[in-house]
Amino acid sequence: MTAEIFQVDFVISLIAGMVRISTPLLLAALGELVVERSGLMNLGVEGLMLMGSFVGFITAYLTNSLWLGLIAAGLAAGLMSILFAILTSTLKADQTVTGLAINILSSGLTFYIYRVVFKNLGTSNLPNIKIFQEVSIPLLSKIPIIGPSFFKQSPLTFIALLMVLVIYWFLYKTKYGLILRCIGDNPRAMDMKGIQIGVYQYLAVFFGGLMAGFGGAFLTISSAGLFLPDITGGRGWIAIAIVIFGNWNPFLILLASWFFGLLDTFQLQIQGLGVQMPYQILLALPYVLTIAAITIGRQNSGSPLNLGVPYKREEK
Repeated sequence: MTAEIFQVDFVISLIAGMVRISTPLLLAALGELVVERSGLMNLGVEGLMLMGSFVGFITAYLTNSLWLGLIAAGLAAGLMSILFAILTSTLKADQTVTGLAINILSSGLTFYIYRVVFKNLGTSNLPNIKIFQEVSIPLLSKIPIIGPSFFKQSPLTFIALLMVLVIYWFLYKTKYGLILRCIGDNPRAMDMKGIQIGVYQYLAVFFGGLMAGFGGAFLTISSAGLFLPDITGGRGWIAIAIVIFGNWNPFLILLASWFFGLLDTFQLQIQGLGVQMPYQILLALPYVLTIAAITIGRQNSGSPLNLGVPYKREEK
């Protein structure tokens, strides 16, 4: 078994699988990063991803357009996230409870609409679609090991990697990114300067929903080619953990996503080689390391100082 692990084909397959499996996690985590930088914590990422996966699938199925399905998935999750913004940013409802409610609502709503649209379903007649095909970047995809692993992927994977750079540039190189980060740290000071806190939080939450929708759509239109009621499988919760594990930094979040993806891919690969081991240990390891990272690095945490605390303007 050891000899098979060190074969070139195994390594290429392992790295390529890591990048592919980490894509929906990375998309959702980057969106949640922007939301949390505004001072809000949206625990409804799982539900938003589920809504995105459903709307992306149903749109692609009815229109035969994967790109239209992707756009619809992002907009559906983004619009649903506005409900979270209304309840938490405007009405000051508890953010934890609201996020959990979004998850429950999405789970019930997607399952109900799915059964209404597709009647008399069984295991042998599940509706399916053709998924995005892999795209090879000329020249770069020919590099040994690295080429077929990183530069021969789904278009959504390349979009996710590009968004790491875009979000870093926005947060740390633009005026509006600075304002957003300041809102997460000290909203009262921003309010005194005349900054519309609610506007920034609404836009951040919508963007977070948009990215979660893209992440969910990846599961149906770029991976499975069909929709199942629990297709997200807890990836929304993993995305939230990745934001913490990545210390609220886009590049560290990328590495954290790859780490989660690597563990998931590795346990699948070794099972394919016939190695019997409790894969739950590998799946649980990132959460254990996240808790350890929070405990050890709590003094140097990049968490927004006002994260999860509703801002209420003092009336004169």
